Parts: sequence; C-alpha cells; structure tokens
Amino acid sequence: METYVSEIDGDIMIVVADGGLNSSTASQLADSVQSLLKGGISKVILDCSRLEVLSSTGLASLLLLHHRMRKIGGDVKVAGLRGTLMQVVRISRLDRVFDCHADVSAARLAFRPPHASG
Repeated sequence: METYVSEIDGDIMIVVADGGLNSSTASQLADSVQSLLKGGISKVILDCSRLEVLSSTGLASLLLLHHRMRKIGGDVKVAGLRGTLMQVVRISRLDRVFDCHADVSAARLAFRPPHASG
C-alpha cells in the first residue's frame, strides 16, 4: 500500500490510498498527513478509489486522522469507497463519522461554503 499526496489546492489536501490500509500501512497514512498538517492544511480528501483492503487497524487510522483534523478545526472527507469497502464503513457505522462521497470532485464540492441566500 502506498499513500501519497496527489494535489494541494489552497487548504485542501488530496491523499490517495492505493492498495490496502491495514496494520502494516496505517502509520504511513498518519505520518504523511501529519507532516503536511503542520503546513496549515485544514481539509483532507482521502481518495479511496484505488483502495482494495481496509482492515480494522486501517479504520482506526481513519478515525485517528478524523480526530486530529477536528482538533485543529479541520475536516476529512472520504471519496471513492466502493463495494465491500463501503459496506464495511456502513456496517461499522463510520459513514456517520465520515462524510463519504462518490469521487474526489464531489468531496471537493462538499468543502465549498453554502451560498448565502439573498
């Protein structure tokens, strides 16, 4: 598994999770994101469209990421979860914690502030 930053757009960082997120790779995600948070990033989109495995340790690392972002006033959106992996998130009720989107574009739009009615 590999996690890498694919794009930074203002205060939004897009991190791609490629392969599996499990006990041997979860710390890589945390380390990657933590180093960039120090640079003022407050919004993270985790692109899971290439993710094939998501273990309980992987879920725990996502929760830790969510907690760290909330602590600094930021947010995490998950994009591209499909099939069995989305079912795992739903069964564990983490879809109530994470804002899940079909793809990165939809997640990016969700970060936009609501339009003021006027």
